[in-house]
Amino acid sequence: MVDAFVGTWKLIESENFDAYMKASGNWCNVCILAGVSFATRQVGNVTKPTIVISKEGDTVTLKTLSTFKNTEISFKLGEEFDETTADDRNCKTTIQLEGEKLVHVQKWDGKETSFVREIKDGKMIMTLTYGDAVAVRTYEKA
Repeated sequence: MVDAFVGTWKLIESENFDAYMKASGNWCNVCILAGVSFATRQVGNVTKPTIVISKEGDTVTLKTLSTFKNTEISFKLGEEFDETTADDRNCKTTIQLEGEKLVHVQKWDGKETSFVREIKDGKMIMTLTYGDAVAVRTYEKA
């Protein structure tokens, strides 16, 4: 099922991302920016990242590319791994399939954020959640 996510995805729409960034108070590798300062949030609101998802055997690679910052992680579904995020947070991360959704959970310092990706009408919808803050980012295949 992860094959449905494989490809290059460009951000086309973003809802409530500023509120998510304010709440999380950290950068996150998937969304490129979730910063503390107003200036950083403004950059995050205008940055349009491209996500490249590939698979080789049972290893999945997720690259997030933008004019601001690039990140890359490789993982096996369902296996916890150490992730260093774009802002140098050390997280315990698990990415797994739950039904038709790709669920990415980062845990650090007693905190947790999740990124849930699903394919709807040929688009990848990513729902970011930190506490009560929820943002939705929509990507289309490049």
